[in-house]
Amino acid sequence: MNQKLRELQVSVISDIHLATHACKAKPLVKYLKSINPKMLVLNGDIIDSWRFSRNYFPKSHLKVIRQIIKMLEKGTQVCYITGNHDEFLRKLNESEMGNLKIVNQLILDLDGSKTWIFHGDIFDHIIHRAKWLAKLGASVYGLLTMLNKALNFFLRTLRLKEIIIYKSIKKKLIKEKPKASSFEKAVGSAATKKNYQTVICGHTHIPCEKRIKNELGEVHYINCGDWVEHLTAAEYQNGKWELTYFNSNDDDSTLEDDLHIPDKKEVYLSLFKELALAN
Repeated sequence: MNQKLRELQVSVISDIHLATHACKAKPLVKYLKSINPKMLVLNGDIIDSWRFSRNYFPKSHLKVIRQIIKMLEKGTQVCYITGNHDEFLRKLNESEMGNLKIVNQLILDLDGSKTWIFHGDIFDHIIHRAKWLAKLGASVYGLLTMLNKALNFFLRTLRLKEIIIYKSIKKKLIKEKPKASSFEKAVGSAATKKNYQTVICGHTHIPCEKRIKNELGEVHYINCGDWVEHLTAAEYQNGKWELTYFNSNDDDSTLEDDLHIPDKKEVYLSLFKELALAN
């Protein structure tokens, strides 16, 4: 039986990091198949060009792209906002291809309220002052992911609960505080100066929703998190924004579809038959 899709005006997701072992592509496909948004905003770091390798782009990652293409074909407006890991696309700012648009930021007027959406790396001082350090951190993160996969394989054989090492480390190092961080204050200050009522970013991989007050006013701040650890999205429907946590239930049976990616042997045989039968 087909599951009824949730109707949304806007869905914002960020930090997918396709082409890395950390990407949680399967639950992301399940999420995309569960919604019917008028607009899907891909808020940066969708493809990870920092760690991109032609040797790692599995079928599950291709299914993410395929599902987005399906949504485009059905009329969903897809807005790709560039981030630091996919900054190679920034030269294509304001490019449009059918229902797909590539931008550096997005301003939406929703029910008389203005929402400002951007990735957020512009407010990260490490990115600008020591990009090599940020790239080193990404490499360490990748190594932890590989170790985590090996550990979870061992835990599954013992029928023990899987863990996410880097998530546990981050929880100890970074605890969510009621007061705004320096990053959040900078984002909030920029948003109030521009007189926006809501500001949405990603980049930090820390999903959060709060009100930020400063001398210029108050803004509704949302960090839409990531699809590496938290499986979160910012959704707009019925006149309000909400931060949503997706529950995948670890059941990938719904992902089976007609997507078939041939291996090298199949490609060779197909090419041989084509050439052999050619007139």
